[in-house]
Amino acid sequence: MELFDVYPLFDIEPVKGEGSFVIDKNGQRYLDLYGGHAVISIGHSHPHYVANISSQLERLGFYSNSIQNPLQKELARKLGEISGMDNYRLFLCNSGAEANENALKLASFKTGKSKVISFKKGFHGRTSASVAVTDNPKIIAPINRRDDAVILELNNLPLVEAEIAKGDVAAVIVEGIQGIGGIHLPGVEFLKNLQKLCNENGVVLILDEIQSGYGRSGKFFAFQYAGITPDIVTTAKGMGNGFPIGGVLIGPDFEAWHGMLGTTFGGNHLACAAAIAVLDVIKSQKLVSNAATVGEYLMEELSKIKGIKEIRGIGLMIGIEFEQEVAPIRKKLLFDKKIFTGVSGAHIIRLLPPLNLKKENASLFIEKFKEVLSELDN
Repeated sequence: MELFDVYPLFDIEPVKGEGSFVIDKNGQRYLDLYGGHAVISIGHSHPHYVANISSQLERLGFYSNSIQNPLQKELARKLGEISGMDNYRLFLCNSGAEANENALKLASFKTGKSKVISFKKGFHGRTSASVAVTDNPKIIAPINRRDDAVILELNNLPLVEAEIAKGDVAAVIVEGIQGIGGIHLPGVEFLKNLQKLCNENGVVLILDEIQSGYGRSGKFFAFQYAGITPDIVTTAKGMGNGFPIGGVLIGPDFEAWHGMLGTTFGGNHLACAAAIAVLDVIKSQKLVSNAATVGEYLMEELSKIKGIKEIRGIGLMIGIEFEQEVAPIRKKLLFDKKIFTGVSGAHIIRLLPPLNLKKENASLFIEKFKEVLSELDN
């Protein structure tokens, strides 16, 4: 049997990770400014993370959600404390798409409606309801198409207001920062007015913090820059530092009943051990403030480089847009300078490094980035 060929692959085989670096099978070190799609939050192979998972695996790796699992309660408590959202409740699942799928289901249960508003360039996952509200027709199969999925222009409140006025909207879902769409931020006033509009009309506001959450923006969740309180917040990527786990933070106005939501693997013992270790390290090493500080430095240094069309982002979630296609830039960074970066479409380089990225490594990237741009100009 061969693999189903859906991923374009670089001819690089990482075998080890250390902090903000990965090492391939030939011993070559690469500076990781992509973190495997914003997944690596506390750095590769952090000792506390490795120890916590290993210790748990020696005792018990898995049992179903039909028994007591104190690790789930510990995770919920620590997440509530560090995020400032301890009056929310937590449902654990396996991925960001699953988190959004369950969030949309909760909104539909609560309102008795099915229409969902999302936004252009947004990405919410590849499962049924999540992909239906994602702005990418190429990945929406006929079975996923829904007439009640409405995709509007980001930061255009009158369009949202007009749609909600029809009286059939269950939820509005918006990313704290659009990731795959090219690092676009919803405006602070837009988010504040969006929450007000949803509250006044009984519409559930869902903040998708799958990529922008867990300290990446310089706050624990990116929406916290707007000072709002969403009905539901979804999280995943950085939550487990590579171990598959997702979460739905559910506001106090939702009533739970047995069987309402469910999962086989979600919140298993190993996943919880990984996620608890992540929160421990984020707190003890002050990684949220580090993301803010190093991110600000990167943005400042990037702004001095000529030839860039636009720089967007906040914290360690940065998009660098060019007029020209960026594939040659990314290729030279990777194969000549040994630096991993990401892309969004044809014209945007994405930076999503581990939150423990040091300023000296950020400086190294700036130096090598300038070299690449100079070499491609000559």
